[in-house]
Amino acid sequence: MTTIPGHLNDKLSIYIGMCYDFLCEMGALEHSQRHAAIVAERTRQILSQLKYDQRTCELGEIAGYLHDLGNLINRYEHGRAGAFLILPFLQEMQLTHEEVSMVLGAVGNHEENSGGYSVNPISAAVMIADKSDVARERVRKQDIAAFKPRDRVNFAVEKTWLQVDEEKKNITLNIIINQDISSVMEYFEIFLTKMMLCRRAAEHLNCTFELVINDSRVL
Repeated sequence: MTTIPGHLNDKLSIYIGMCYDFLCEMGALEHSQRHAAIVAERTRQILSQLKYDQRTCELGEIAGYLHDLGNLINRYEHGRAGAFLILPFLQEMQLTHEEVSMVLGAVGNHEENSGGYSVNPISAAVMIADKSDVARERVRKQDIAAFKPRDRVNFAVEKTWLQVDEEKKNITLNIIINQDISSVMEYFEIFLTKMMLCRRAAEHLNCTFELVINDSRVL
């Protein structure tokens, strides 16, 4: 993370690794350095391609990278817990009070179980970036027979990518699903709430949100 000083990044990498270990014990999906990096990158992509200023893009990348740190405390309400946890790190980065507030709002509101409100552009971008990371790599169970529906849907996804069209004010999540493993309908059953959050988040950014699965627009 080029936007985070090296010594802090080393510490945060340890905490993110511990999140991965804790959630592994629960049998939850992967929330590792991989997920943190993808959400950081996609958050910056959204803000950058919508022509937000460089500093907003940097803050979005920080928020995306740190958004799941609250899993150190508990899987549930991890967004709110994470906002408290990251405050000392943000202060050590010498962010202004306004910048700290923007990042805390984004981290504290990214969970659908806690409302999932887009309180600022960074928050909206983090929410879309986070919900877009549906991937086979996130499934840690080895026995397919033990898969829960969310495991099966993630395992079926072969590729995801975001497209941001600043001119048309449109954000598109593209997904390729192996329908021999999971159907498109099952994806909707599991992720409908997340997709609705993405739609509201896109509206906060003055954009529309589209979901394209296997080259067909479904939302």
